Amino acid sequence: MNEVDTFAEVQPIMLAKEQPSFVRTAYVEDVIKRAHLYIQAGYPIHFSGPAGTGKTTLAMYLAAQLSRPIILIHGDEEFGTSDLVGSEFGYRRKKLVDNFIHSVLKTEEDMIGRWVDNRLTVACKHGFTLIYDEFTRSKAEANNVLLSVLEERILDLPAARGIEGYLRVNPNFRAIFTSNPHEYAGVYKTQDALRDRMITIKLSHYDRDTEVAIASAKSGIPSSDAEKVVDIIRALRDQDKNGDIPTIRAGIMIGKVMRLSGSNASSSDEGFVQCCLDILDSETDSVDRKIDIKGKILDLIKEIC
Repeated sequence: MNEVDTFAEVQPIMLAKEQPSFVRTAYVEDVIKRAHLYIQAGYPIHFSGPAGTGKTTLAMYLAAQLSRPIILIHGDEEFGTSDLVGSEFGYRRKKLVDNFIHSVLKTEEDMIGRWVDNRLTVACKHGFTLIYDEFTRSKAEANNVLLSVLEERILDLPAARGIEGYLRVNPNFRAIFTSNPHEYAGVYKTQDALRDRMITIKLSHYDRDTEVAIASAKSGIPSSDAEKVVDIIRALRDQDKNGDIPTIRAGIMIGKVMRLSGSNASSSDEGFVQCCLDILDSETDSVDRKIDIKGKILDLIKEIC
């Protein structure tokens, strides 16, 4: 019988329930309240939205509120079922030499596979909270194992594990998923059976007040400067056909550079202007290049600042 070394490769993480850096506004409070209600009812939560909408941050904060250890998985195109459930990693060799009778030498060798549980198995067995970030980056075949886990609360295990053919999921197990449906490169369509087992909360870019609060809190610049930076970003975002870029991450970048350099959100501050050009121009590669992006950025800076 194989020996199971559950924690040889996987260690859960703990997050403090109170997170001072987490920005709470009416919009964020509403999302967290709904998601917490659904997950307490036993349903997996799926935060879906474009980049920069705080999916992973919300998932981590929600998981922290459950006061359970967290197992984190990042979706990957190379994932297979074993990357979620576990597999054999190396072997254990056992050799017995019996020379009780000096004229008789008896040797016996045994080699067995060394099974290591992977993240999903560990979370299901011990009732941890699973965060599967960008799960649509993994192929549907790899994620099929989740179907029975989320519905029947049973995890099918490979015969090589050598103990039981299945594992009953711990009642404390909870699952939170995130995905970006707008990214076409390296993203797979979610199978209907899996999507049907979770509650999806569709996220969009935050309202202005929330973006200002995030930019100020994460970068350390005054709210008055954060307002101007956010207004430039929101105006420039309207130029994108999908309305997705630039994201609030650009505002945080600009704010951190401003704080480090001592710049102000002013059209007369050359450091601030150049910082906006460098960051925002790189953020808008997908915008129709018939538009003079740098010219648009300069016009917005003059108008707003």
